[in-house]
Amino acid sequence: MKHSVPHDLNPELAKRATEKAIETYCEKFADYNPSVNWSANNRAAVEFKVKGLSLKGEFHLVPGAIEIDMKVPFALKIFQGKAVQVVDKAIRKWIDRAKAGEL
Repeated sequence: MKHSVPHDLNPELAKRATEKAIETYCEKFADYNPSVNWSANNRAAVEFKVKGLSLKGEFHLVPGAIEIDMKVPFALKIFQGKAVQVVDKAIRKWIDRAKAGEL
């Protein structure tokens, strides 16, 4: 499932906001063995393990948006919409904090 969160931040600030959102999300769901790998300055892969299943997502920072592509196993599709809402909320929170000069 693909989702995009628009923003008007410069690339450095967009990355810092994304890092904080991912960090917060990983802390909140620490019981699910989160892992994060920044493969490039504008691309991060995130993975959580839930009941033997892996939820994977990729964050791609492009001018004006943070794009998210989530891979949710069929058995967990019922939770896909909620997962997108949680991630969207976390990113928007950190975008707002970045705009307020809190990063």
